[in-house]
Amino acid sequence: MTFEPWMVWTGLSILCLLAFSGFFSGSETALTATSKARMLALEKEKDHRARRVNILIEDRESLIGAILLGNNLVNILATSLASAVFLAMFGEAGVPIATLVMTLLVLIFAEVLPKTYALSNPDRMALTVSLPIRVIVSTFSPIVAAVQWLVRRTLKILGLTVEGPVLSAHDELRGAIALHHEEGNVIKDDRDMLGGVLDLRDLTVDDIMIHRKSITMLDADLPAAEIVSQALNSPHTRLPLYQGDTENIIGVLHVRDLARALHDVDGDASKVDIAPLRREPWFVPETTEVLDQLNAFRQKREHFALVVDEYGALMGLVTLEDILEEIVGAIEDEHDVAVEGIQVDEDDKNVWLVDGVVPIRDLNRALDWELPDDEAVTVAGLVIHEAQTIPEKGQVFRFHGVRFEVVERRRNQLTRLRVCASPD
Repeated sequence: MTFEPWMVWTGLSILCLLAFSGFFSGSETALTATSKARMLALEKEKDHRARRVNILIEDRESLIGAILLGNNLVNILATSLASAVFLAMFGEAGVPIATLVMTLLVLIFAEVLPKTYALSNPDRMALTVSLPIRVIVSTFSPIVAAVQWLVRRTLKILGLTVEGPVLSAHDELRGAIALHHEEGNVIKDDRDMLGGVLDLRDLTVDDIMIHRKSITMLDADLPAAEIVSQALNSPHTRLPLYQGDTENIIGVLHVRDLARALHDVDGDASKVDIAPLRREPWFVPETTEVLDQLNAFRQKREHFALVVDEYGALMGLVTLEDILEEIVGAIEDEHDVAVEGIQVDEDDKNVWLVDGVVPIRDLNRALDWELPDDEAVTVAGLVIHEAQTIPEKGQVFRFHGVRFEVVERRRNQLTRLRVCASPD
């Protein structure tokens, strides 16, 4: 077996082709794994390389097509040259030997090695290869366009369609947040806050409103001194006024307005005229999306709205603070009444005592659970929905990986439950 000069040059050509193959493989991985958000941030900082990357990944089909075309060209050419060399060296046995050798070389040096590096440094490598890849995509664009046309025609003949992205931008963001949380890069509070922002578009005001049973109202027919006393002793600054029936809301009383009026009469509550202090009530339908309500609060410069159903019946109230709490969690000030809706059972630290009126979303956020809130808003509502009946005190249910025990029931309302994680 002798080595001729052409064999040496062919061997060097094969090594160069393998390097090109590695370049194409690594570029494909880097450009598909790179952070679009990071590239957009760099582009705003006037990084021209990031701009090229964004242009490339905008048309992923053309990008992948050009890279696959270049990669296949160099791989097939390298394999053909290797076959010629090994045929000259080993005769007919050279073909299987060339196949084995090239498979190992391509696998290790043109696939695994460059892709491993690209996955570890996607942003850096994407910026580095952006210029040559942009040239390659432009050069191969006519061929890639023809291939794309042929592929689409073939799929159409076969009765298949090319669908767009399965996940929306919101779903992709949720997935990214969850992934970073699992990897330890995002703490739970930050994950909940970011998730809360995304959830605003999926919630309606009836999901977060304060139920009418929990609303503090004032009877407009009471003496002025009694109204002033009740208002000043309330932890709330805005209080609905009703007349005759609690469904008949005639206005909203703001404690600040009341304080000014009280000052004007030298503190004599009996002399305060309540009627001029009433603000016009703002009613919103229960189906209003939370994000729309947030925007409405901002436009009207209001913080308080009453929620009604399709028949105009009062369902509850929603405030700007309720919406903000969906993002940042509970907001308490020095005037809030502390209500222990969720507390650890003294007998078992893995069990929690939960008020029935606690929203499912709050329980999920507090305990990092994933109880569904599609059919019910509160924990008690979820138990009733799943049980398809109003449970008795002491009854136990298991669903969605959680054990629920009814601790207290008042009339038809479940007021307290004992919950803990429990496989179904």
